[in-house]
Amino acid sequence: MRPDRTYLDHNATSPLKPAAKSVMLAALDRAGNASSVHAEGRNARAIVEDAREAIARALGALPGMVIFTSGGSEANNLAVKGTAVERMLVSAVEHPSVIETARGSGKNVELIPVDRNGIVDLAFLDRALANGPKALVSVMLANNETGVISPVREVVAIARRHGALVHSDCVQALGKIPVNFGVLAVDLMTLSAHKLGGPVGAGALVVRQDVSLGRLIHGGGQEMRRRAGTENVAAITGFGAAAADGRVDVSALRDRLERELDGAVVIGSDVDRLPNTTCVAWPGIDAETLLMAFDLDGFAISSGSACSSGKVAKSHVLSAMGLPGDIITGAIRVSLGWNTTEQDVDRFVAAAKTIVARLRAPLAA
Repeated sequence: MRPDRTYLDHNATSPLKPAAKSVMLAALDRAGNASSVHAEGRNARAIVEDAREAIARALGALPGMVIFTSGGSEANNLAVKGTAVERMLVSAVEHPSVIETARGSGKNVELIPVDRNGIVDLAFLDRALANGPKALVSVMLANNETGVISPVREVVAIARRHGALVHSDCVQALGKIPVNFGVLAVDLMTLSAHKLGGPVGAGALVVRQDVSLGRLIHGGGQEMRRRAGTENVAAITGFGAAAADGRVDVSALRDRLERELDGAVVIGSDVDRLPNTTCVAWPGIDAETLLMAFDLDGFAISSGSACSSGKVAKSHVLSAMGLPGDIITGAIRVSLGWNTTEQDVDRFVAAAKTIVARLRAPLAA
């Protein structure tokens, strides 16, 4: 990171932790395919299995439950397409890799509505599950845009009464709040390395042992015959190191930031959120203008609704929450991480006051 830049976009990608970088560099210096039987291959296999054990340990799961993928989106695709059910109930605020995959899977798909804080309607879920064949329910543990934490254990309790399976996208939660596979009692869980200080290019789907799962990628017996393809040894070992590194609590910094944002609307502030995430809007100022102004001032932040084209699209998350139009089009996301300092927060707050005052001046005139 350049010294004149302040990085506050950890929900998009968190910078690589030193512990992850160290083991990755060591792995890159070694030759060997983890499926080969010679010494080099066995060494590569040992690296992969050590990482699998570290991730399982961090989750309170068994190593054999962890299937490595190329990232969270692939893991979500595997969960949605690989589960043998006729229908899906998906929260309206899920990541596009769940919603779009579900809609293209050939299954019957119904969106679970949410309230103005982004919390799923549990009564709706109960009624919907009572009126149809066996389903897969997908509700993320923490939302990537707002940081709002979902009542996943309550979702599981309802699903169990109706014989449904539950998948939870925990990509944003791991490394920020406690995530335990057994405590949540879900059937499938999605993870991604680069959201918690690991490398881009590694993720995992954690699958309960008695859950049947079809393949997306064929052609080899890797990952317990559930995901073909040579394992990315360096990325996987970095994932394991980042997961083993534990959580970093930046809630005091997040609260300090929010207290100082004059005239701002903090979305989801009435419910439990990730300790690092602030989704905020200043009514009357659009997100794209704010993003450009902060970028020019040296701050990396995002709009939760930024799309792959680099433009700012309308957020399906904020729309599902029923928020006013100027909040939907004006919301930006500030997400802190393992290397965020008090000075970073103070610089952002000072810049926000200057930028918002400058952008509001023409409106006042």
